[in-house]
Formats: sequence, structure tokens, C-alpha cells
Amino acid sequence: MRAIHHWIDGKETAGKSGRTADVFNPATGEVQAKVDLASKAEVDDAIARAAQAQVKWGATNPQRRARVMMKMVDLLNRDMDKMAEVLSSEHGKTFPDAKGDIQRGLEVIEYSIGAPQLLKGEFIDGAGPGIDMYSMRQPLGVVAAITPFNFPAMIPLWKLGPALASGNAVILKPSERDPTVPNMIAALFTEAGLPDGVLQVVHGDKEAVDALLDSEIIQAVGFVGSTPIAQYIYERAAQTGKRAQCFGGAKNHMIIMPDADMDQAADALIGAGYGAAGERCMAISVAVPVGDETADRLIEKLVPRIEKLKVGPWTGGNDVDYGPVVTQAARENILRLVESGVEQGATLVVDGRDFNLQGYEDGFFVGPHLFDHVTPDMDIYRKEIFGPVLSTVRAKSYEEALGLAMDHEYGNGTAIFTRDGDTARDFASRVNVGMIGINVPIPVPLAYFTFGGWKKSGFGDLNQHGPDAFRFYTRTKTVTSRWPSGIKEGAAFNFKAMD
Repeated sequence: MRAIHHWIDGKETAGKSGRTADVFNPATGEVQAKVDLASKAEVDDAIARAAQAQVKWGATNPQRRARVMMKMVDLLNRDMDKMAEVLSSEHGKTFPDAKGDIQRGLEVIEYSIGAPQLLKGEFIDGAGPGIDMYSMRQPLGVVAAITPFNFPAMIPLWKLGPALASGNAVILKPSERDPTVPNMIAALFTEAGLPDGVLQVVHGDKEAVDALLDSEIIQAVGFVGSTPIAQYIYERAAQTGKRAQCFGGAKNHMIIMPDADMDQAADALIGAGYGAAGERCMAISVAVPVGDETADRLIEKLVPRIEKLKVGPWTGGNDVDYGPVVTQAARENILRLVESGVEQGATLVVDGRDFNLQGYEDGFFVGPHLFDHVTPDMDIYRKEIFGPVLSTVRAKSYEEALGLAMDHEYGNGTAIFTRDGDTARDFASRVNVGMIGINVPIPVPLAYFTFGGWKKSGFGDLNQHGPDAFRFYTRTKTVTSRWPSGIKEGAAFNFKAMD
């Protein structure tokens, strides 16, 4: 049985708590590894070591720190296939999807190469008589990153690039469900020249999370996961005087106007609704066609596409559309919500409940589901399913469709498919959602913009990556200076007498 340890001071370090968690192969249902779970004492020790290492790293000039990021880009490209294989084996997503997971994280590392520019302060001379004023951005010290199972490469890299390039030390607590890739990332950072101790990876559960939140050394916490835990971490961080950047769940709506290209809209829904088995916080889980005719045309286009979906293990080839969900518990929760949809009166147009994959009967596979005639009071509409389930809510008008997206408690992402520029512009301007797609189903911003949801999808006032990340991981110090008249007033031919 493979053992997955912590990464402390530049090397793998076995846990001392005696507690472990199972790491499954989601395709087969088998336990493939045991991961150490850190105690509070182990977390505290990792933090203390990071604090020592951070002093020298924080004093390293930004250009030298950026060179580590440059090297990291090369190493991630070098090892991408190897990392993607491990990622697929622990998460279950397809091999091309796993490579995309790494690629999106790599792009934030590329952006972090620009840290010297992003960390510059401001200056004005002559702010008053003989007075200059300037600002500088300085690292916080030691920060924590708590990252989810569904993007075990992308989201750690989103956190690590800006935080490390800004001169901080980072304690990374990744998901215990797929923990190997975060360790591989840490090893690559060491190879890229990051000093030992500046990045610590501690695996764990709630005990480790609470240790990070209770630490007086940790200055900021970045989190991605479910909304209840995001809110918990945000509140605990506030109580202990930490900055917090916490991102939660989603229920992303895609509005389809009558004038939309229906083939384009259907293709978009297939990729955005069923890709990665729906385990994306930016997945489209609600289709909102405007008008019954639009809805009928959309359903007609969707059904044959869904029926052609190839579900299988990542080893099944690059034509596999999606793989298993991450755990048996996740599978059971998805199917329980599907049953609730049927019981509450939605029409199950495509029923994937009896899906069975020969040779992988014990895997955590869920067949694709399509609901029609879903209403806002149903559980399948209100709750984040995080599985391959697409719900269709019919709207009578554009205003009703807009209202559905605006009234939902989540506000991560949304999209509209239309040929009308005025409609698209109105939608983008009015909708109270953080990321908007116009004829784009998954509107994840590129690395040099910021990623973040509104309402119960995000807690905290600064987003992930882009310029916001460098604001989050630094403090601004402003200096007002005035110098007394010096020797420029005339030549001096004598030294001051010694006291």
C-alpha cells in the first residue's frame, strides 16, 4: 500500500499522529494509498519552520523570486503528463481534463513571473515643503491555502504562485482525497530553487484546518470548497484577525434566448454540464430556455448528445467524455438528489440511475441525467449537486430568466446564449453574479484577470489570481519623509568633533 506523507522543509516527512485516510481509485472503488493526517502539533511545527524560512525569502528581491516562477513553468511543462496521470488516477477525471487542470494553474505561475511589476508601490515628490511620500508592498509573512479535491493542481497553483512570488511562506492543506499532486508540485518548487521551508504541505482533516485558523503566526487564509465550510473559515478567520479569501458552492445558470444558435447552445451545455462529471464550481447545472418553443428545441438537441456520452475510466482513451465522481459518498448524494427531483415532480428526460460500466461495477460512476420542468422550489434547483445532472427551468420571458439567476443564493458564474448584443449587454450589466459568459458556457477568466463569485459563492473582498491576489498577499506601507538641510549648502572642511 502506497503511503503519502507531508512535505516539510523540502522533503517528504512521515506523519506522527498515527492517523491516516484512504485514497481511492474512483474508477475501481479500491483503496490505492493511505495519506497521513496531521495533528495540531505537526501543523504548528510546520508553521514555525515556515516562519523562520520566510524571513530570508521575504528579503529576497522580487526579480530573484520571479526566476523561481520562470523555472517552475518549465518544470510543470516537463512533468505535465506524469502529473496528469496521477491526478486522473486519484480524482477520476479524464487525462485531457487533468492536463487542463494543470495548465490553468501553470498560467497563474506564468502571471506571477510579473511580480516585480505587480509589487511596485507609488511615489510623489513635493507632497509638502521638502516632503516626499511613497508606498511599498510587503509580504504578510506566513499564509495558509486550503484547497479542494476537484482541482488538485489548478487551485493550489492559483494560491502558491502569487503568495510565494510576493515573498510569503505558504502552508498548503490540500484535499485528503487526491493528495499526491500537491506533493509533486511542492517537489517541483524545490527543484525550481524555492528555499526549504517556504512551502510546507500538510495533509489533514478538520483538526489541521482548525490548527491553521487558530495559529497566531498565520496571517491570511485562502480557501476553495463548499459554502458551509467557506463561511466557517471566513468567520473563524475574522475572529482570529486573519485576512480571508473563501470561495464556496455554485448553481450556475445558462440562459438560452430564442434567437440563440441552438446547436452551439446544446454543445456548450454538454461540455459545461457533464464535463468532469459535473464536479466543477463553474459547471452549468441549470439551463434556462426562454419560451416553451426554445425549451422544446433545446431538449430535442440535448437528448441525442447526452445519449452519445462516453463514460469510463481515464485509461479508456481520450474519447472518454467524463469519468467517475470522487467517492462513493458523492455518488450516493447525487443519486439521492436525482430521486428527490423525480419525487418533487420534475420530468427526468434522460435517466442515468441504472448506469453500470462492465468491469468497473465497484467504481463511483454516475450516468448522465437531464431534468425538464424543474421549478425553483425543488431541491435539485436549490442545492449544488456536483454531479452529471442538468436541470432545465423554463422561463416565459427574458426578465423571468434573469430573475432566476439573480434570486438564487449562489452567484459564481452564469452565461447567456443569444445573437442580440443589446440583450447580452443588459444581462452582463444587471446580473448579480461574479463571472459572466456571453456565448461562452464556462466563463473562467484568464490568469491576468481575477476569479471570484458573488453572494454565497464568495466570502471576502478580494478574488483569486490576477492583480487581486497580489493585493491579498501583501500589505501596503506608506512612508512620508522629510530631510533636514545637509551639506549641500556649502563645503565642509572639518570633521565633527568626537563626543
